[in-house]
Amino acid sequence: MGDTVLVIGGTGPTGLPLVRGLVARGHAVTILHRGRHERAETPERVRHVHVDPYDERALAAWAADQSFDLVLAMYGRLRSIARTLRGRAGRFLSVGGVPAYRGWMNPCLAPDGLPVPVAEDAPLVRVPDDDEKGYRIARTEEAVFDAHPDATHFRYPYVYGPYQLAPREWCIVRRVLDGRSRIVVPDGGLTLHHHGYTENLAHAILLAVDHPETSRGTVYNVGDDDVLSIRQVVELVAAALGHAFELVSMPYDLAVPARPLLMQPLPSHRVLDLTRIRRDLGYHDLVAPRDALAHTAQWLAQHPPERGGVEEQVLTDPFDYRAEDELIDAWLRARDAMPVVDFAIEPGFGLAYSGPGGRARSNADFAG
Repeated sequence: MGDTVLVIGGTGPTGLPLVRGLVARGHAVTILHRGRHERAETPERVRHVHVDPYDERALAAWAADQSFDLVLAMYGRLRSIARTLRGRAGRFLSVGGVPAYRGWMNPCLAPDGLPVPVAEDAPLVRVPDDDEKGYRIARTEEAVFDAHPDATHFRYPYVYGPYQLAPREWCIVRRVLDGRSRIVVPDGGLTLHHHGYTENLAHAILLAVDHPETSRGTVYNVGDDDVLSIRQVVELVAAALGHAFELVSMPYDLAVPARPLLMQPLPSHRVLDLTRIRRDLGYHDLVAPRDALAHTAQWLAQHPPERGGVEEQVLTDPFDYRAEDELIDAWLRARDAMPVVDFAIEPGFGLAYSGPGGRARSNADFAG
């Protein structure tokens, strides 16, 4: 006989695979949500409770005579949920976000860039004036452990996959569907930004469910094993839809159309250290990011967001192709107008691996 499990949320991007995994393990699952997003993928044997998890009074009234072996809090006001369910959960698992790290959301706090990767014990936001959102997230983590000292908490990166409410990949998919041949990337598209596919993040949480003693009282960074660059994401998404873009690389300051893809005000890297969850729980991706991106692209093409709707407003991508073309053409003219500068001795790529008597490598050695 499995445990009684309450999932607060359960119909969102990672909630769906998580609930399916819990049911497959034989647990008796209840999902608590507002009832606005019933999903056909939810197993029939799951019990639904329609309560607003943002309404502390409504949640407290419902929870007054409830208790569960395990509570998974993925949605709503986590601080109030943790307080309300104190003493009503044998185990408490919760999901927060990586903006708790100082400098993740406000790169001005790390002017030379975040360490790569960001260590699990890296400084958190401690001053609200530094980053109000990050400060709230860090304080929420403290509130969870105040109410449930043996809790397990997960710091999510950006999530991608079906039902994502801010589908970054739509910036690429829509341009494919609209027949665009060119797309702007900043600084070669080489920025690394940690993401997590829905199935992989759900798998990480299920590992903690399966290993209660190991994961008690622990905060885990979670995300895909492989961190792809902006350029790789664009190329993989386009290829999944049978398309190929001309990638137009511009200096970050000029690459305005790429801002929704970059999702931050600097082109610096944001990569997480996942050592703890790999060491403690043996985490590795269920789905390779390259395959996950292909599936996400195909799903978005089949379930496109409304043009000008909430998703596009959240992404802040206007899909203003006239302006994009004007910018691209201006940049290409400026680039092509650059004078050829002759060096007395042309800089090379180093002799370190050439051995005695070797020669410096040149661009010709790297031609495709």
